[in-house]
Order: sequence, then structure tokens, then C-alpha cells
Amino acid sequence: MLSRRVGVQYIEAVEDAVQSALMKALESWTITGLPDNPSAWVFRVAHNDLMGELRQRTGRRRILENYAEESSGTTENGPEHFLADEVRDDLLRMLFVCCDEEIPAESQLVFALKTLCGFSVGEIAIRLFTREANVYKRLGRARSRLRQLSTGPGELIGPQYSSRLPSVNKILYVLFTEGYLSSHAEMAIRRELCDEAIRLAVIMAEHPTGQVPETYALLALMNLHVARMTARQDGSGGLLLLEEQDRALWDRQRIQVGLEWLAKSAGGDNFSRYHAEAGIAAEHCLAPSFQETRWDRVVECYSLLERNAPSAIHKMNRAVAIAEWQGPDAGLAVLKGFEPPAWLVGSYLWASVLADLHRRCGNTDAARRYRDEAFKSAPTLAVKELLQRRLQTGSPGR
Repeated sequence: MLSRRVGVQYIEAVEDAVQSALMKALESWTITGLPDNPSAWVFRVAHNDLMGELRQRTGRRRILENYAEESSGTTENGPEHFLADEVRDDLLRMLFVCCDEEIPAESQLVFALKTLCGFSVGEIAIRLFTREANVYKRLGRARSRLRQLSTGPGELIGPQYSSRLPSVNKILYVLFTEGYLSSHAEMAIRRELCDEAIRLAVIMAEHPTGQVPETYALLALMNLHVARMTARQDGSGGLLLLEEQDRALWDRQRIQVGLEWLAKSAGGDNFSRYHAEAGIAAEHCLAPSFQETRWDRVVECYSLLERNAPSAIHKMNRAVAIAEWQGPDAGLAVLKGFEPPAWLVGSYLWASVLADLHRRCGNTDAARRYRDEAFKSAPTLAVKELLQRRLQTGSPGR
């Protein structure tokens, strides 16, 4: 809301003002208790801090004059007015602004996750398989470009929304993924991130720009995953493997919603990675049991995913699916001679897959070596405990 008022080029000043307001809230509310309207309180304090900062900057008086009448514009004063084709959500509009074509794609993603979605630099580094130093560099590039922008969140036009839609979809995908399997040290699952990603995707699907198969497929993927979320944790909050989950806890109504979005995504000629991943999620949701999963269909979807969005992770996951379908030897054969990129070699994902396949094939030494690597690189305690349960079983096979 503040960026909408003063311009996204002042995003750093906005960030500072909001951080200051939150700190003041923490100090004040601890003593006095919550105000009647906490969000309005935070907005008001942040707005005042921001105006004070801009007053001290040379050449900012025009901004203060333009927005003087909006100084009382909090959420309690009624809805803002929107143009007919404008995205009607502050956060979603800001995501489109951040996906300016002159900002490198990786910098768009980092800035959105850090500034708009509240991720820490460490969480972003884990999620994007990179170093924290690279995250800071990408963040700096995005901020540098945004300082030069003259276009505000309320000034985008239709073609700009359309050209930036794939980047916004990717941000929502990463936001959802972090919620589904969090890199946060104390929270294995962050349902609020998943819910927010779905909320924003639904708003986008209701906007003319977002009414495309890619957005529908993304919503299908999200809903099909969320449908199984309750069963993904045990009573103590630990993660459960797919084969360990109580399928009676799966949300059948949510599965139906996901399947409806998937059917809607079939229109047109566009096939995205979200279509393939939603197809995989649908196979898991529709299978009566883990053993009765149509693994041949899952493998087919992974093959389509590899062709549509080539990635070492997709190849690795296809090997896992083939191992379920045709046995662990067949799964290992897919990875034989494959040289994974450095970012994947250092990940627990690669080591844990090889540890599991070698264990099931009876290759004890190799299984132990990869298992130790997986334990060492596990990003959270919840993931490490999951790996220990999966990889430390004594007998090969299931």
C-alpha cells in the first residue's frame, strides 16, 4: 500500500519504514496491549515514518504534495478504487511490478521472496540451490532497477501483465513449495504460505490476464498437494513418507477442486511444467494405495516434465518413479553415467535418492556413503528424521 502511494522506486525507504513500525508495535503492544485496529496502527506509523524520511530528502516535496490527501488512507477508510483491468490485490500487483523485464529473472524471484513474501536470505538460498552471497547480489540488482522505475503498482497495462504472468506464476509456485516442505528450522510445513499462494493464484485466475491454462494447472497442482497436507505429519509434527500417510485424512473435496482446475487447464495448446506436476499429484491422489499407484503414468508425466522444463531434479525424480514401477535396478540405470550439476550434488536430495536406490539394490557400502552425505546436508531436523527413518532400515527393498 505504501509503495502504491509513493512509488516503487522508493521501495527501500518503504521497507525501512515498515520494519520500524513493526519494531515500534512490538515495543508498544507488549506494554499497552493490542490497539482496536492493529493493521491500521502499523500502517499509520509506517506511513508517518516514511513521510518523515521523504521530507528530509532533496526533491521529495512533490511526492508529499501529491499524496497529502492520502495520508489518512488506511484500510479502515473504505476500499481503494481500481481500474477495470487492474489486479485487485496489493501484494499481487507488487509481484507484477517486481517482475519488470529489465530485472533478471533470478533477481525478480529473490526480491519477491525476500521483500514481499518474508523469506530469509538463508531460506531463499536453500530453496534456489545457491549461496547466500548470490542471493544478496540478486537482491541488490533488483533494488537497483526498481529505484529507476517510474511505473507504480497501479500503472501497469494489459500487455505488461501478460508478459510478466509466467514470472509471477513462478514466484507463487516457489512460495507454495516453501510452505509444503519448509526450509525453516522449526516448521516442517507452513500452511499459511500455501494458503496465501492459492489465494493469490485464484485472484489471478479471475483476472483476464491470468485466465490461461498455465495458471489453471498451477492451481490444480496446489490444491492436489494441499489435499494431502494434513496426513503429511505425525502427532509430534514429524514428516511422514507418502507410503506412511493415512489416506483417510486426505481432503476429498479439495482433491475434487484440484481435478476441476486440472480439467480446465486442458484447454488450448499450451503445456507447462505445472500441467506435468499436477498430473503427477493427481495420480497420487487417485491411487487407492501406495502400491496401487499407476507408476507408469507417473513416469510418463516426469518424462513430459523433463522435456518441457529440463532439470537434473526432474531426471532424478523420474528415476525414483521408475524404481517404484520396474525396480531399484531400473531406477539406478537412469542415473548411471549422469553427471549432476554442482548445486544438486551438494543437496540432500541427490544423496538420499542414491542412498535409497543402492540400499534397495543391496549395495551396502554405496548406500552407507550416500546416506551419511544426506544426513550431513539435511537442511532441517524434520527432514533429517525423515531420512533416518527411510534410509536406516536394515533390509533392501520395501
